[in-house]
Amino acid sequence: MSEQVVTRFAPSPTGFLHIGGARTALFNWLYARGRGGKFLLRIEDTDRERSTPEATEAILKGMAWLGLDHDGEVISQFARADRHAEVANQLLAEGKAYKCFSTQEEIAAFREQARAEGKSTLFRSPWREADPSTHPDRPFVVRIKALQEGVTVIRDKVQGDVTIRNDQLDDMVLLRSDGTPVYMLAVVVDDHDMGVTHVIRGDDHLNNAARQMMIYQAMGWDVPVWAHIPLIHGPDGKKLSKRHGALGAQEYQAMGYPAAGMRNYLARLGWSHGDDEFFTDEQAREWFDLDGIGKSPARFDLKKLENLCGQHIAISDDAALRQEIQDYLEAANLPQLTDGQAADLERAMYCLKDRARTFPELLEKARFVLASRPIDLDEKAQKALASVSDGILKQLTPHLQNASWTRDALEEVLNSFAEANGLKFGKLAGPLRAALAGRAVTPSVFDMMLVLGRDETLARISDAANQA
Repeated sequence: MSEQVVTRFAPSPTGFLHIGGARTALFNWLYARGRGGKFLLRIEDTDRERSTPEATEAILKGMAWLGLDHDGEVISQFARADRHAEVANQLLAEGKAYKCFSTQEEIAAFREQARAEGKSTLFRSPWREADPSTHPDRPFVVRIKALQEGVTVIRDKVQGDVTIRNDQLDDMVLLRSDGTPVYMLAVVVDDHDMGVTHVIRGDDHLNNAARQMMIYQAMGWDVPVWAHIPLIHGPDGKKLSKRHGALGAQEYQAMGYPAAGMRNYLARLGWSHGDDEFFTDEQAREWFDLDGIGKSPARFDLKKLENLCGQHIAISDDAALRQEIQDYLEAANLPQLTDGQAADLERAMYCLKDRARTFPELLEKARFVLASRPIDLDEKAQKALASVSDGILKQLTPHLQNASWTRDALEEVLNSFAEANGLKFGKLAGPLRAALAGRAVTPSVFDMMLVLGRDETLARISDAANQA
């Protein structure tokens, strides 16, 4: 087996990138990237009726949003059908597979009789050891000759050793009667040809491993390291489904969750590194190991996701955050920021990104810098403005006109003015929030004044004083 770690993500393009699939991709990406290995992407598009280009595009977009870059070209499983058939025919030529001429009706009759007699319904083909000279001239499938004695042991890094009796495995079909390869064959051939060393996937594929090992062993190929990870459940403990809300990776982008926060949360969903909850991508790549994956299903919790997202927004680079917000607006089909608004947003980011858990929350806090005069006041802001006379704001104006435009100077001016007028600072801050942002909940008055600058601040206070 190659010394270099090679993992893969192999989704079926029959829909969007499900959040469970996104976590599988992330685990494979982290494991490879943390070891200087390769992370490959294969689109398992053999189901031609259900596979669509739109679904493939949705998967690629979802991975791009999550920052899960892959090595090399995207592999199409369907495009490799000839290679899959070649392997089946090689096994046939070596006597490790055989032609089965049993019809669907005959197989159904066999199983019905077995049920009636209380026997195993596992189909045993009468053609397994048949002399080729007895083969009829009619359609056939190609079946692998499964071992019928002993056991197959799946040595799984997550589930431990899983033992399956070989007499419980049937002679799996490799090629259908029309000559097309089955999915189980295609997966093994692709993984081998792509040099995959570690297969990290959902534990709903665990039973497939024993059947796929038949092909590895028949071909004399190295069996990859298996790691079957538990599925994700909803908050109610049941398998994650549409009733639990958004499911596609792009839906979470459109809801305004930052990609770094989603990566952090998905990594913690079923994997742990001590008691660490919040960590960076660099730490995740360094720490991630198969030993840290638990056997029990993880529960998806939006509150924990939001908490982690808030922490990642708080530490994000301002310019990167500005770009990701623009991407969010596009994903959510919302109007883009103008160049001027985007620049103002980045300039204000220092007072916006603390305690904002999502981009909609951050943009609501940023309303003061994104809005243009005249500022639209919501109901709470109108009440705050009505709580003082217009004379107070007009009296404040000359004090601000003559102030140095620094935080310390503004704090001194406003506190002194409030005291001189017998007001607690909060009684002055409320109307100022209303005047500057049109909202009652905003960043601090001082931060808004510093971001807006003297002229814009005074103009907004003047507008408010005239309508108070």
